[in-house]
Amino acid sequence: MKKALIVGLITASLTSCATDDPNQRAKMGAVMGAVAGAALGHSVENNKKGVLIGAAVGALAGAGAGNYMDKQQQEMEAALASERASHALEVQRLQDETLKIDIASEVSFDFGKAGLKSAFMPTLQKVSNILQRYPNTVIHVVGHTDSVGSESYNMTLSQQRADSVVGYFASQGVERSRLVAAGRGESEPRATNATEAGRQLNRRVEIYVKPVIEGQESNAYQTP
Repeated sequence: MKKALIVGLITASLTSCATDDPNQRAKMGAVMGAVAGAALGHSVENNKKGVLIGAAVGALAGAGAGNYMDKQQQEMEAALASERASHALEVQRLQDETLKIDIASEVSFDFGKAGLKSAFMPTLQKVSNILQRYPNTVIHVVGHTDSVGSESYNMTLSQQRADSVVGYFASQGVERSRLVAAGRGESEPRATNATEAGRQLNRRVEIYVKPVIEGQESNAYQTP
């Protein structure tokens, strides 16, 4: 059935992108982005039900990806100005055009819990609104913890927190096919776990917004 779904997408591309269609290149880019995402979607470890995570995502022409992400970054920074000023989160741009939003766990979750704080939901709503306006991207939510507690406990908690953010985005209208959740537990600290200040930095959720670039579609579905 998986193969049949992918073959169906390819067949649809040949049907919809006839040679006399003036928009053939754009259509083919979108369809091939969907096909690449669908093919890779079967092997994504966190996508337990085999959802075709790329089926609804089109591809951007390489030359236009930078401008596309520039505009999205500008909107994010403007919408989240108060949160950035209070150091509740950080917004940065990576070299591969990925937009990264780094959120402190204390702001978004109670200690040891995976349910989102109600006070933080308006912030995630702002992010959701912008994500919906820029559909040619895949959103990866990665949870991290400090080293307090067992390794297995921290891995589970980080995955559950990532799942909570993904679930919220989906509930607000972001296409589920664009969302990937991953838990890293205590395996990727960015500061020492020997101090409270360091542990606080290590407790975080990272959101990566990756553009789907024509000819490099598979890169968008690889979680950083």
